[in-house]
Amino acid sequence: MQQLKNIQTVITSDSITLFWDKPQEYAGSATYEIKMDGAVCGTTDKTHFTLEHLDGDREYRVEIGRHGADGTKTVSAPLLLRTEPEKERLDITKAPYYAAGDGKTLNTAAIQRAMDDCGAHQAVYLPAGEYLTGALRLHSGMELYLDEGAVLQGTDRVEDYLPKIWSRFEGTEMECYSSLLNMGRMDHETGYNCENVVIRGKGTIAGGGSSLAKKVIKTERERLKNELAALGDGIAAYEKADTLPGRVRPKLINISNARDVVIDGLDLRDGACWNVHMIYSGHIVTHHCSFHSRGIWNGDGWDPDSSTDCTIFACTFDTQDDSIAVKSGKNPEGNVINRPCERIRIFDCNCAYGHGFAIGSEMSGGVDGISIWDCDLGNSAYGIELKGTRKRGGYIRNVHVRDCVVPRILFHSVGYNDDGEDAGMPPVFEKCLFERLEITEEFTDVDGTGERLACTGIELCGFEEKAYHIKDVVFRDVVRKGQGSASVKMKYCRNILFEGVE
Repeated sequence: MQQLKNIQTVITSDSITLFWDKPQEYAGSATYEIKMDGAVCGTTDKTHFTLEHLDGDREYRVEIGRHGADGTKTVSAPLLLRTEPEKERLDITKAPYYAAGDGKTLNTAAIQRAMDDCGAHQAVYLPAGEYLTGALRLHSGMELYLDEGAVLQGTDRVEDYLPKIWSRFEGTEMECYSSLLNMGRMDHETGYNCENVVIRGKGTIAGGGSSLAKKVIKTERERLKNELAALGDGIAAYEKADTLPGRVRPKLINISNARDVVIDGLDLRDGACWNVHMIYSGHIVTHHCSFHSRGIWNGDGWDPDSSTDCTIFACTFDTQDDSIAVKSGKNPEGNVINRPCERIRIFDCNCAYGHGFAIGSEMSGGVDGISIWDCDLGNSAYGIELKGTRKRGGYIRNVHVRDCVVPRILFHSVGYNDDGEDAGMPPVFEKCLFERLEITEEFTDVDGTGERLACTGIELCGFEEKAYHIKDVVFRDVVRKGQGSASVKMKYCRNILFEGVE
């Protein structure tokens, strides 16, 4: 009898969410049976399950079992799990806060006061309504709960996101405008300074979107006009003319030097830049959320950056840029700080629109141990893309992708986003496994017409020096759905194994 591995939980006063690693031997879907206090309470073909409508401060006995068609049985040891005591709600519309959910009143001070007051046994509560606000700051041991119909709406006024805070954008530490929600203080030389924060509910957290982004860029272009003029032709090293003034845009949720953070059940949309960014953080769980940022430049969904043990599942993405982007700094700063992104799990996620899942291109601190399973990226532009410029240094290794639908797999060197001093060596790309994939060889042109276009299914391109070729990569049991002849392109590679690839 086998054991389910690495079962983890997110526990609130009225729910228990369980999630676990998919057993390696299970191809495709599997059916799991969940028991609570000895009685079957549900089944699922996912590697997660939520027990709802529970009593607060009560112990429950939970078991997970799976019977295979081949007679194998997989079970968990009984888990004795206690829900949290029910929390006192700090209703922001009532005394002493009196926030107005009319979509017009600026509520920053009222909501911040409720957050400052929130203790370990309380939750800041937003009933239905639209609450206009600027930047807010969360602290350790607090919960923010948005009820159904509640919208925490960020303004599009630049001044509402001051003061600036230290953050990182595209691999470089700098002062950025405060995000809509902020927790922790970024410092790559120290450990965690914020912990045990919960943001959950059934409502919406929305940023100032492209309007705020354009206003920030206009403000910063004026501030940087001498620096931009001095660059002259050197501006060509940047992605576009707005890159430098646009790097300081506020994110939607900023998580810096924080651990044990949960984001659950929310609609997250319209950050002026990335939506959820965790930097130098650990044990971040995001689940059952939707991300929307179509029409917003750099509108990434979920970006773990030099962070460890971060998990996302049961989320949908409709983004203008990467749905998920794994990062660890840009040369040379990322090499010197040397804080990798490690042990990231992504499963049961769907990309309805956007670039897909990216690892890099800012990966100078290294990326190690990325597990992706049961995801549908068929409507994305790039599917799963592992990338870095030859200046980066660092490494990408031990990426395991299985049981997914993708338009293509890209594992390659790129030439854009190439500013910064040379690290002195190219990145190392190695030791990755792609198995049981359906590659459609048809992508969505999200940066152009939105049409569905044919593409090469697998592209591998390392660096010219033999020591920096892509190496030790396996493609196993891959089904190719396209009709074109060029299904695989390879350059500067060695020890690449194709096994059971149609």
